[in-house]
Amino acid sequence: MTLKGRSKCFSCGKNLNWYELVPVFSFLFQKGQCRNCKSKISWQYPTIEILGGFLFVLIFYYFPPITIEAAVTTLFYLFITSLLLIITIYDIKHKIIPDSLVYTFAAIAFIKLFFSADLSFVIPPASDLLAGPVLALPFFLMWFFSKGTWMGLGDSKLVLGIGWTLGLMSGLSAIVLAFWIGAVVSVVWMYIVFRKVKARYEIPFGPYLIFGMYIVLFFGIRVIELPI
Repeated sequence: MTLKGRSKCFSCGKNLNWYELVPVFSFLFQKGQCRNCKSKISWQYPTIEILGGFLFVLIFYYFPPITIEAAVTTLFYLFITSLLLIITIYDIKHKIIPDSLVYTFAAIAFIKLFFSADLSFVIPPASDLLAGPVLALPFFLMWFFSKGTWMGLGDSKLVLGIGWTLGLMSGLSAIVLAFWIGAVVSVVWMYIVFRKVKARYEIPFGPYLIFGMYIVLFFGIRVIELPI
């Protein structure tokens, strides 16, 4: 996946001006269509813009940049949220998670382990270092033994970053929540679309993992505790 050049209309190829790229408002003022060719603009754009704005507000609320050190934490969560939003969109549309994005997320989360709240270098506990690989391993094994029919390899890479972001127990709670929410939403969705539950139906799981991560991150929910 490569990103280059200016934003363009996917239908007519016209370069978009800055006032055509203002989140949400441009979509509303242009009545959901290109100013040049009048082709319809997908509702995914304002939806993601609203969701991104909502997450950014929550990040500033729960991780306010009241000091220089705190500001670094705020920037960290803003940055990975931008990555995870793109991953969510891409996984929903193409049912694949781009390596460049998920590796960047995992790398940034791993590097953050080595810095304390005051930005001094630290050696993280073994449990924090192992959180990513330990949580990602079951996903990798499901992908390996099913040859990709049960779980995509991208989900394993995504969980690697989630584990390093949340830690072992919080990361495990995020995964459990992702399975619960994913199961409920998928069953409801299949009944709405197909009027029955289909045994073989490809579901992008990345968005549920990301949703579970933010529930735990913002609200500190623990659905499982192990004596470690």
